[in-house]
Amino acid sequence: MARRSASADPVARTEWDAGERARVAAWLASLASERRLSRHTIAAYRRDLDDFFDWASAAGLTSFTTIDSQHVRSFAATIHRQGLAPRSIQRRLSALRTLFHWLIREGVLSANPGIEVRAPKGARRLPEALDVDRMAKLLEAPPPGAPADDDLEARDRAIVELFYSSGLRLSELVGLDLGDLDIADRTVRVIGKGNKTRIVPVGSHALRAYGAWLLRRGGLASIDERAAFVGRNGRRLGTRAVQLRVEAWARRRGIDVKVHPHLFRHSFATHLLESSHDLRGVQELLGHANISTTQVYTHLDFQHLAQVYDKAHPRARRR
Repeated sequence: MARRSASADPVARTEWDAGERARVAAWLASLASERRLSRHTIAAYRRDLDDFFDWASAAGLTSFTTIDSQHVRSFAATIHRQGLAPRSIQRRLSALRTLFHWLIREGVLSANPGIEVRAPKGARRLPEALDVDRMAKLLEAPPPGAPADDDLEARDRAIVELFYSSGLRLSELVGLDLGDLDIADRTVRVIGKGNKTRIVPVGSHALRAYGAWLLRRGGLASIDERAAFVGRNGRRLGTRAVQLRVEAWARRRGIDVKVHPHLFRHSFATHLLESSHDLRGVQELLGHANISTTQVYTHLDFQHLAQVYDKAHPRARRR
């Protein structure tokens, strides 16, 4: 697809000052040397600024010192009218604000003209979740043709059961060490975002699956490996390996949606809220710092209740 240029309404087009473009080149170089950003990130910054240069040239602007907040706001409105998604607009504005901040540091600008300009809000995407029946099918159905005593099958069953039982993030699961899961206490100790530790209950199905995996783990794990889940090489299982094994697990069981590790976490939260309506409790179990992050699951719960209402209430049915 051709890249759309963010041109402004046609006026006498000017060329952007070469000295200002040199400043941008110096700023991009500083991103690599000072902030150690990847070349892909720097290339994205350059593309975003090229859009702004195209718009500014069409608007008759030639230097950063002539730009004010109204110009930045007009640029954002232009690319919004062209159909650019709110998240992409926010990225372009973020690139501009970062550049303006550097120009202040260099003594070129005295204020940041992009600081108060915000991108339009986009529709909030609700997390996907499996319903209880499909989750049961995913967890309980034996894979067609799978050997009954397969080490990797036992490991993968423990993984998917633990994902759903305790609502773990992918990084939290692969970071588990032996001893983090206390079978006697029926809890698992995980290190979440911000290096914060929390204790989460573990259900009986997950405990049985984990116990069955531990009986087989010694046949795969290296002697000095502390990881709870290991691969064929005897070392800690990586995030990508877990993603692929989860996808394969679901595919063999005929699940008709793409299954990924976070889908278990979404389903865990949704099913708990449907049954308990205890938002604060679910927040603690998920390890969310802010309850607003957890509140997205109340929208999923309301969607479920609305569907029940539409099907069951006599006055809700369409004639």
